[in-house]
Amino acid sequence: MTPDRFRAIVDAYGADARHWPAGERAAALAWADAHQDEAHALLSASAQLDAWLATDAPPQPDAALTRRIIASAPAWAPAPRGLVSRGVAARSPRARVWWSGAALIGAGLAGVLAGAFVVSFALLAGGPPHGTTPATASDAPSLATSFDGTTADWSGE
Repeated sequence: MTPDRFRAIVDAYGADARHWPAGERAAALAWADAHQDEAHALLSASAQLDAWLATDAPPQPDAALTRRIIASAPAWAPAPRGLVSRGVAARSPRARVWWSGAALIGAGLAGVLAGAFVVSFALLAGGPPHGTTPATASDAPSLATSFDGTTADWSGE
C-alpha cells in the first residue's frame, strides 16, 4: 500500500474502514498502523467530511402536497369479483376505449411509415436512369413486380 493509494481510498470511500474495498482493506489498515501520523491527518479530515455529508437529508413533502397528489390520481373502476381476490384492478371502460383507439392509430401510423420506407427504398435503389422513360414494364426492372418473372439468371450463383 502506497501513501497515494491510501489517500485515494480514503478520498473515495471515507474514513470508515467498513466502506473501503474488501480486497484492499487489510493492506490499508496495516499502512495506517505503520504510518499513524499521516493516516490520522487523512482520516480526521475525511471524518469531518463524512459527518457533514451525513447531516444532509432530502426535504420531506408536507401533508398538503401529499393530499393533493393523492386527490389528483385517476379513479379506478371496481374490479370484477375474480380479479379482486388476485389483487388486479380493472380500468374504467372509457380508459379501455381510449387505449384501443390509440393502438389502432399507432398500427395505422406504423403501416404508413413502412409503406413510405418501401417506396423510398425502391425509388433510390433501382429507378430508371435520369432522362429515360421505359416503354413497358419489362424494359425497366424498377417497374416490374414479383409476378412478372425475372430477366436475370441467378442459377450460377
